[in-house]
Amino acid sequence: MSNSNTLARPYAKAAFEYAATASKEEAWSNMLSFAATAVAQAEVVKQLGNPELNKKGKVTFLIQLCEGNVDNEFSNFLHLLGENDRLTLLPTIYEIFTELKADKNRSLDVEVESAFELSAAQLKTLAAALSKRLDRTVHPKATVNPALIGGLHIRAGDLVIDGSIRGKLNKLAEALKS
Repeated sequence: MSNSNTLARPYAKAAFEYAATASKEEAWSNMLSFAATAVAQAEVVKQLGNPELNKKGKVTFLIQLCEGNVDNEFSNFLHLLGENDRLTLLPTIYEIFTELKADKNRSLDVEVESAFELSAAQLKTLAAALSKRLDRTVHPKATVNPALIGGLHIRAGDLVIDGSIRGKLNKLAEALKS
């Protein structure tokens, strides 16, 4: 995973810088999303792995598959990826591009796990508190995990806040073992 991130990061940065200067961030995000989804399909993976197809043939196949959903600049980007045997990195490139876009817009997707369903008002209050603390616009994505017993487990990028009862019990068990 880290290897694909390392390989994909320069392409994602270049794509983002181009899209930002051309004021096409949303369009490029959509094109990357479409191409990344296409490349992840089993039939497409099989075709891109076909040893009988040369690099140019693989790019041509992908561009035909994305026809009507990509512009000329994006097609050139796909040609660059194809020349360097990096078409399979499109999903990772899209993820990094999305992170760069969110960072520029000062927004952050936050995963919120709770033992019980949170109401819209509770999510709104939590989002406001996290926005203030992180100095970003927060978009919470709530999931229910009964194993937490109670409380919340919040993941915002690299930041993890474990206020769950399960987490507190685990900490207590570790303290008692040492």
